[in-house]
Amino acid sequence: MPTILGQNQYGKAENRVVKITRDGATHHIKDLNVSVSLSGDMDEVHYSGSNANVLPTDTTKNTVFAFAKEHGIESAEQFGIHLARHFVTSQEPIRTARIRIEEYAWERIEASDADQGEHSFVRKGQETRLTQITYDGERWEVISGLKDLVVLNSTNSEFWGYVKDKYTTLPEAYDRILATQVSGRWRFNWTDDEQEMPHWEKSYEQTKKHMLQAFAETYSLSLQQTLYQMGSRIIDNRDEIDEVRFSLPNKHHFLVDLEPFGLKNATEDGAVYYAADRPYGLIEATILRDGCEAKIPVDLTNL
Repeated sequence: MPTILGQNQYGKAENRVVKITRDGATHHIKDLNVSVSLSGDMDEVHYSGSNANVLPTDTTKNTVFAFAKEHGIESAEQFGIHLARHFVTSQEPIRTARIRIEEYAWERIEASDADQGEHSFVRKGQETRLTQITYDGERWEVISGLKDLVVLNSTNSEFWGYVKDKYTTLPEAYDRILATQVSGRWRFNWTDDEQEMPHWEKSYEQTKKHMLQAFAETYSLSLQQTLYQMGSRIIDNRDEIDEVRFSLPNKHHFLVDLEPFGLKNATEDGAVYYAADRPYGLIEATILRDGCEAKIPVDLTNL
């Protein structure tokens, strides 16, 4: 039976780019992991091995580093937009470019000698910032987000009134720890060059702020409720975002049974917990602006 070629793409993955910008004695750092994926008129390279339409992946790597120098890195989103536009507009066979970027944050070290702290940094460990830019020559899709952001409420969380069957052993909780490791993505409604482009850095900072405030301020009866409040707070406060998707593993904290040692372990007294890393509950959902269509993949590992 004859075969035909289906969806295909190629590129250079995980180009580690560190750009230092010098403002006199004060230095600024951008640390990115950039992956380029290109698709278009690539049938012949698969069918016959002809490379006539193939831009080498090594060239895409070189372009990433050259653009970091030529254009600088204002933000992960802006850098990805520069790259995607270049690949689609400079190479006729390339119809679509997808740029995925992870950004690793650094903060300045406060040295005792102020002049010495302007070029010294310590890696921030809170989260990894993410963005994916897709461009087909006409339309843009920008999905940004973060992963590995660990948050915890030590109270103001309950879990009770759930379905119980013969396999249920979990006791109801009226004062529990709620903790999760946030993986989130949000889709911008900026889709073409005629629109005013968002301020990418401000948008990220404000989106993260609203997400964390919602987590802290929600009296939670379930992680699902908290997730919805986090997404709703973003949509309500950031006009440039139409869709948010979260994947939240429930990082369970169980009260330790200390009765064998004659010790009471009550939450109101300041309890001791066992932090279990697995298995864990996994809560996932998409929150949309009313009237908008969901476009972020359900499985975030595919993004």
